[in-house]
Amino acid sequence: MSTETKKFGYYPGCELRTRATGLDTSAQSACRELGITLAELKEWTCCGGLVPQVKDNYMGFLAPARILLEAKSQGFDELVTLCAFCFNTLRRTSFFLQGHPEVGKRVATFLGVEELPETRVLHLFEVLRDYVGFDRLREAVRNPLQGLRVGPYYGCLLLRPAREINLDNPEEPTLMESLLEILGCEVVDFSSKTDCCGSYHIVTNGEVAGRCAELILHSAAESNANVLVASCPVCQYNLDWKQSQSRNTNVPVVYFTQLLALALGQPVQNLGFTEQVRSALSAAGSVG
Repeated sequence: MSTETKKFGYYPGCELRTRATGLDTSAQSACRELGITLAELKEWTCCGGLVPQVKDNYMGFLAPARILLEAKSQGFDELVTLCAFCFNTLRRTSFFLQGHPEVGKRVATFLGVEELPETRVLHLFEVLRDYVGFDRLREAVRNPLQGLRVGPYYGCLLLRPAREINLDNPEEPTLMESLLEILGCEVVDFSSKTDCCGSYHIVTNGEVAGRCAELILHSAAESNANVLVASCPVCQYNLDWKQSQSRNTNVPVVYFTQLLALALGQPVQNLGFTEQVRSALSAAGSVG
């Protein structure tokens, strides 16, 4: 597929320019195959996800609101992001400010503008579901990933709080499963797929983050998954870090976009897979 059907503003976020470059490059590659253009914002900063977003803390809204303004200034009413942490921060900020105009007015004053835009924040999963569509995606698959047992790991920020995020059922999501099945994967269910990985506790309290990650990894290992699929660089890091520390489990963690690009026919060596992941894919017969 090469005909462009839609152009979106694109916010990569900090992690996709440092540790999670494979998430960015594979998404860009897959979107080109599907006729989707991700136009990176010319000027962007950190989403501010670590600043608590409470009602009396305006600092928590300034960074994400500035990003929404930047998207609007470049003519985008819709802004796509890939990182679950950034998605959660931007989507919740947009939701809150639209529902609290008095807060939005004060934030706008801080940023030196008259009003804030009503920019729609999207995750790439929504672009695939709502703009590309499952049927068209199925037609685009050239390398079905048959034989690959995949555990979809949502984590918490991609789905919750449910009212503000409104992506999928927060307790029994099916979106990632549907997309993976279209790619030809054998999807395995495991009980911890929506549990928190420990998030940024990895910085301040590695023991807490490690316990969270260990429960998820054991749950995935018991399901006999060849790989875990994530959409968040923090989740991917925490799960890989825990395995490097304990070595009690050996379940490679990949980004959904890497499997998407692979199924669409992109060469495996161009997608940022580690050697461990490439071995798992080869063992499952997903790559030659």
